[in-house]
Amino acid sequence: MTMRTRTLGTTGPQVSALGLGCMGMSALYGDADRAESVATIHAALEAGVTLLDTGDFYAMGHNEMLIGEALRGAPAARREQALVSVKFGALRDPDGGWSGYDGRPAAVKNFAAYSLQRLGVDHIDVYRIARLDPDVPVEETVGAIAELIEKGYVRHIGLSEVGAETIRRAAATAPVADLQIEYSLISRGIERSILPTTRELGISVTAYGVLSRGLISGHFARDRQLAANDFRAYSPRFQGDNLQRNLDLVDALRKIAEEKGVTVAQTAIAWVFSRGEDIVPLIGARTRERLTESLGALDVTLDEADLAAIEQAVPADAAAGDRYPTAAMAHLDSER
Repeated sequence: MTMRTRTLGTTGPQVSALGLGCMGMSALYGDADRAESVATIHAALEAGVTLLDTGDFYAMGHNEMLIGEALRGAPAARREQALVSVKFGALRDPDGGWSGYDGRPAAVKNFAAYSLQRLGVDHIDVYRIARLDPDVPVEETVGAIAELIEKGYVRHIGLSEVGAETIRRAAATAPVADLQIEYSLISRGIERSILPTTRELGISVTAYGVLSRGLISGHFARDRQLAANDFRAYSPRFQGDNLQRNLDLVDALRKIAEEKGVTVAQTAIAWVFSRGEDIVPLIGARTRERLTESLGALDVTLDEADLAAIEQAVPADAAAGDRYPTAAMAHLDSER
């Protein structure tokens, strides 16, 4: 496997062709092993992965401290190559509940100060609000990030889960390098208006959920019981008939993967990777084993016949169920 590179927009940095989404190492997917998480980050850096993605609200700072620990323990050369993308703005309570989003300029600078400390870095490479604050114009939030760039605390402005109109307004305020948004074989809403907009404006996409939270990884069993602290236990796509219908799609995809001699996960990641040079898939591996499998997607070539077969096996809009529970869907500014 040779790690290729891609560039975040026309204003952003060059990054590895796959990024590592670290959320599952701290929150929302059941218990995780801290030592294995650190080892997985180290293995990713050693393999040439440079982009590490986190959020300051992932287990209330735990994930940032985990990444900080991993960076301190990494060889200097690998540590210096690492680029950290941080989402901010989600409000939490001590019980782990969610209380909305805060995009006020003073809050943006406050969140950044704490993130810099937890990560143990002097700057954040890409900084973005996790969800649009409906009470604060995006111009004010983006403007505050631009001020942090002027002071050297942030390198590039990012966006997360916003629609085409918001993207245009943000980009008119300050240069935006990247939009982070869910994109996978069964989450293709961005193809309607968001992806054409980012391409028009020279903004890249870091695609999270490329395996739809493990649903299309090829490893999710039909009778699997999820823990109460696993987000998927409440996700519509993992419920009852929805789950069975979605796993039928996975079985169809598995036939294509087996014919190519690769795994389902590698096929799904390679599909996202094939969508364009402006898209960087984020892989959510929590273990070195899953990381190795995901990185193998870089060696998978999908020709026109493969892509046509995949499209027939998993058509757009074929997924059963929304990608978030109803309450979380209400916070999305992007296509559902």
